[in-house]
Amino acid sequence: MKLNKKGLGVALGVVFFCIFLAIPAYFWSQTNVKDLARWHNSRLSPVIMIPGSSATQNRFDGLVAKINSRSTKKHSLLKVKVYNDGTIKYSGKIRPKDEEPFIVVGFENNKDGYNNILKQAKLFNKAFAELSEKYEFNNFKAFGHSNGGLIYTAFFENYMSDYDITPKVLMTVGTPYNFSETSLQRKTQMLADFIKNRDRLPKELTVYTVAGTETYDSDGLVPERSVEAGKYIYQGAVKHFTQITVTGQDAQHSDLPQNDQIIELLERYVLQQNQGQKPKSKKNS
Repeated sequence: MKLNKKGLGVALGVVFFCIFLAIPAYFWSQTNVKDLARWHNSRLSPVIMIPGSSATQNRFDGLVAKINSRSTKKHSLLKVKVYNDGTIKYSGKIRPKDEEPFIVVGFENNKDGYNNILKQAKLFNKAFAELSEKYEFNNFKAFGHSNGGLIYTAFFENYMSDYDITPKVLMTVGTPYNFSETSLQRKTQMLADFIKNRDRLPKELTVYTVAGTETYDSDGLVPERSVEAGKYIYQGAVKHFTQITVTGQDAQHSDLPQNDQIIELLERYVLQQNQGQKPKSKKNS
């Protein structure tokens, strides 16, 4: 009889121990299910923009204002500045229920040069990690002007695989993939490295590289051949790749973000209402 009571006590102890373990496990699983559901159901699909060298997080104010003036759908503008020590400061905000805000990421170190571009890509990764945790988006669109496109290329090759987030579109404008080289036969170290690591690019990505031509072969700063060099990085490594050239008024390098043709391309191929369209190779004039 004593043995039976002892056995019963042991059995009851095991049951209570299992319940003790099961209760926190249950609540932990419920919390994680809710977190995953919230993440997967997120409708937020931001357009994250990176300006070129010497530019700040205010670089695209005119572009965003133009887009908002042309549409009944108004996009929020959140500006992010990343300091050299990793400190991140925000200005502006994302309005409630705005599913497609613009987020501009600028840097304290906004200088030119390959080494700086690698540093900026690393700082952008820090900002991206914080943004994705704060706003819980599961996809985004990328836009880079000038060196901003180089920062994005370095980010995609070196950091994007760390995230379970889908980059849907990348549009680069006036991006010097081969710096100031005018010949595709002479590849800079940066271009050679980008080509070497192209297998790390997101395979589902759609890429548009846009060149401006103030003259027949340049936007006044970046040679058209340098923009064209982007094909050696992206073509065949991503889902779709398209090169586009704009000419005429505001086709000079620093004017490109306000160029009406660029804004039309951004509206057509990047903004959400047009997602799913197949890219078309074209020359704009």
